[in-house]
Amino acid sequence: MAADRKKLLLRLDPAVHDALARWAADDLRSTNAQIEFLLRRALAEHGRMPKNADNMRKQGRPPSS
Repeated sequence: MAADRKKLLLRLDPAVHDALARWAADDLRSTNAQIEFLLRRALAEHGRMPKNADNMRKQGRPPSS
């Protein structure tokens, strides 16, 4: 995955954020990773996923160096 990651300020209704955070915890993801997962799924379902997009990092801890 590319070292560069775009940063984005996202304003959410607090109830929506809480629901996303609970969902992310259930899936053992961070809230940020859950949002990216859902956005990627929506892009793929609508045929809009860029061919040159990197794959998401696998869930869990990164490998030890």
